[in-house]
Amino acid sequence: MLAEWVTPDRILFGPGAARQVPEIVVGLASRVMVVCGSNPQRHEWLLTALAARGIATMVYSVVGEPSVAVAEEALQRAREYVATAVIGIGGGSALDVAKAVAGLLVNDGELVDYLEVVGKGRPLAKRAAPMIAIPTTAGTGSEATRNAVLEVPEKGVKVSMRSPLLVPTWAVVDPELTLDLPPGPTATSGFDALAQLLESFVSVKANAFTDALCREALPRVGRSLRTACLSGRDLSARSDMALGALFSGMALANAGLGAVHGLAGPLGGMLHAPHGALCAALLAPVVEVNVRALRSRAPDSPALARYEEAARLVTGKPQATVADLLAWIQTLAAEVGIPRLSQLGLRKSHYDQAVERSQAASSMKGNPIVLLDEEIVEILDLAG
Repeated sequence: MLAEWVTPDRILFGPGAARQVPEIVVGLASRVMVVCGSNPQRHEWLLTALAARGIATMVYSVVGEPSVAVAEEALQRAREYVATAVIGIGGGSALDVAKAVAGLLVNDGELVDYLEVVGKGRPLAKRAAPMIAIPTTAGTGSEATRNAVLEVPEKGVKVSMRSPLLVPTWAVVDPELTLDLPPGPTATSGFDALAQLLESFVSVKANAFTDALCREALPRVGRSLRTACLSGRDLSARSDMALGALFSGMALANAGLGAVHGLAGPLGGMLHAPHGALCAALLAPVVEVNVRALRSRAPDSPALARYEEAARLVTGKPQATVADLLAWIQTLAAEVGIPRLSQLGLRKSHYDQAVERSQAASSMKGNPIVLLDEEIVEILDLAG
């Protein structure tokens, strides 16, 4: 086995972990950009604590899905402020913008130079500026990944700035920060984490390191996703989901993903729909079509046994099958109100473009079998 391991320099996990951030920053920088979501007031505690320690801060708020234009504006402000470190606190949108800013603070050129698909795909020459990632959702795992995903609305695509030098310096994961997350975002972000774990587990690039993470995290998400959605103040369930999301980011950073994300990326750019909701709608259809394709064209693939194992890990039932896993996903998705793709704006007229773009997506490289165009159409039909 040949496997590369990429992970944050330091990980701090547990209830109350975020309260340690001000002391961490003291050892990193004296001028910091704080990238957050749409409500900066939620993080006044952090800004006050940083100021008390003599740390100068400026705040940049990301509203909605992160775009290249938003990241470019944040980068310009950080450069003008002469920030030497970045804190990202919020959901995946805030963390992805923060990572892009940290990467470009110490590397020459503009953001577009480093973007895949729409840019030059130039590799980073230097390690990103010190960056602390503090997720307030349990889903994307962006606190542990090597890429920043940004939307290009004028081209209808989402693209990545990707490098092992982009992984955050610190991942500070505090389940207490997710206690007030509403049921809707809890569900969609949680399904994103579940999809990432499942896809990493059956990926053609899975390895012993990522297997260990997935085998630990899948049962946690399986037992706690429903509770986190319906009883949001349950700290035990929130802790399971926070750890599951962190492990999903670490797993995908080292094993890659599959058709769920191969489709969710292009659809997000086309429909301007939330990434987690797309992943949630696609998850069961992708599992169903993947398993059928494997049984038909690659019956000796180890991914089939892995899907069966994942069914046992997620449901907690020793005799569970893929059919049980599909039923579990579909039942929970209906119970917590996951929208179908048609509700997110998908129309038949989108299919050709979705198929073409998904087949070219980097995430597809990890899928356990190369899907035919007609199989991707079937996934869209099932998820619609």
